[in-house]
Amino acid sequence: MNSIRPIDYELLKDEEIIDLILNGETTLYELLIRKFNLRLYRISMSIVNDDMEAEDVMQTAYINAYLQLANFQNKSSFGTWLTRIVINESLLYKKKQAKREQLIINSSEKDHQTENNPLKELMNQELKTLLEKAVSDLPEKYRLVFVMREVEELSTQETMDILQLSESNVKVRLNRAKEMLRNDLSTYYKSEQVFAFDLVRCDRIVNFVMSKIADYHGKKNPGMRGTI
Repeated sequence: MNSIRPIDYELLKDEEIIDLILNGETTLYELLIRKFNLRLYRISMSIVNDDMEAEDVMQTAYINAYLQLANFQNKSSFGTWLTRIVINESLLYKKKQAKREQLIINSSEKDHQTENNPLKELMNQELKTLLEKAVSDLPEKYRLVFVMREVEELSTQETMDILQLSESNVKVRLNRAKEMLRNDLSTYYKSEQVFAFDLVRCDRIVNFVMSKIADYHGKKNPGMRGTI
C-alpha cells in the first residue's frame, strides 16, 4: 500500500500557501509572517523610526492582509503586495503621530509648560549604534529606498513596484542616501546590524497575529475556535 508523503510546507511558494490558507489551513499563515517579518520590520522602521510602534504597525498590516487575502490576485508577488500594505500602515501611523505631536505642542503652549515631548523621546530611544542613527537620520524618501535596496536587498524593479517610482528616481535616491551617509560609514553597515529583528520579537508578532486570526474565526464560527 502506497503511503502519502507529508507536505514540506517550507518548500511551497507563497501563492500555494495562500491557496491552502483560503481552503481552511489558516495556521499556515504563520509561515508567511515569519518569512516576511524582518523585511517588514526594517521597512516600517525606516518610516516610523520607533521599534515598538513598528511592531504595532506590522501586526495591523498582517491582520489586514489576512482579511484581504482572498482579494490577492497575483498581479504582483505576495511580498510586494504585503510590503505595500505595511508601507501604507506606516504612513498612516506617521500621519496620526504628527497630529498627536501637534496636539501636545498646542497643549503645552496653552498651559505655558516646558515639558519634553514624550513622543520625541520614544523616537530616539532605540538608536543603538552609530550606523543605525545615521540611517535613521536620513530623510524619509532616501532612508526608505536605502533600506529596501541595500539592507533588504530588494531589486530595483521590486522597489519601483512597491514605491511606484521610476527607475531613475530609485537610483537617484539610493545614490543620494549613500552620499549622505558618507564614505566613512560605508564600511560599518551590514544588513544584520540595521534594525535588528530577533527571534523573541518575531515570536511576539507571530503569536499576536495568529491569536487575532483565531479570535476572528471564533467569532465567525464558535465551533472553529478549537481547530486553529
